[in-house]
Amino acid sequence: MDDPTRPIDRLLSIMARLRDPQGGCPWDLEQDFSTIAPYTIEEAYEVADAIDRNDLGALKDELGDLLLQVVFHAQMASEQGAFGFDDVAAAIGGKMVRRHPHVFGDASFADAEEQTASWEAIKRAERAAAGEEDPSALAGISRGLPEWQRAVKLQSRAARTGFDWPGPEPVIAKLHEEIEEVRAEFARGEVEANRERLQDEIGDLLFVAANLARHAKVDVGAALRQANLKFERRFRAMEVLAEADGTPLPTLTLEQQDAYWDRAKRIERGQADR
Repeated sequence: MDDPTRPIDRLLSIMARLRDPQGGCPWDLEQDFSTIAPYTIEEAYEVADAIDRNDLGALKDELGDLLLQVVFHAQMASEQGAFGFDDVAAAIGGKMVRRHPHVFGDASFADAEEQTASWEAIKRAERAAAGEEDPSALAGISRGLPEWQRAVKLQSRAARTGFDWPGPEPVIAKLHEEIEEVRAEFARGEVEANRERLQDEIGDLLFVAANLARHAKVDVGAALRQANLKFERRFRAMEVLAEADGTPLPTLTLEQQDAYWDRAKRIERGQADR
């Protein structure tokens, strides 16, 4: 195998070798775009996790894993004669220059809001040039995004037309309204028979919660990751405390488990205060 000087060339060469029908890796050869896509999404989340943990060593590794996903997709496309890695790099380079006329051209903007409006206008022009006729302000929002992220994008796009609450207070009021609607659906009983209505109402609740995060300028994904980590940290602490007392968590009542949860919270807060 060739050993190119530049690391990116070496990586491309390695990927080509892995996909070589004569002597390549059987697993790599079996893959296609659809089977690799979940790994691509997973690696993006691993990057976000390394950033959340402020672990730059892990971030370097995770960015490499994410880059491998790009290389893998580009190699498969190259085998079909569609495009290669250089085409991917050239396309994103051209897009960045085109969408930053204030950096690479003569345009100027008063503030970030005006620049964002220009960015969206350029994207609309690109879609029109590509033959995408959808005139909606919501055009171009990918259906492949995580739904919480798509919710925020839909809300942000609508807000640019003026369709938005003026601040967080009416969003909070709407959140309470949606909670009451969910409560009413549960009050009907027969959860299994009423699952479709519950799904609809809980969906509305989550959509409004995402909107509240947007008004607070809080990243929904980061907030939920933080909440997940907090829950995991405290639950593991509960398990340790219960085991230390000789009372494994599954053997306890919910009231007893709640007491351990409160202990775990107090210990965590005490550590944070020192």
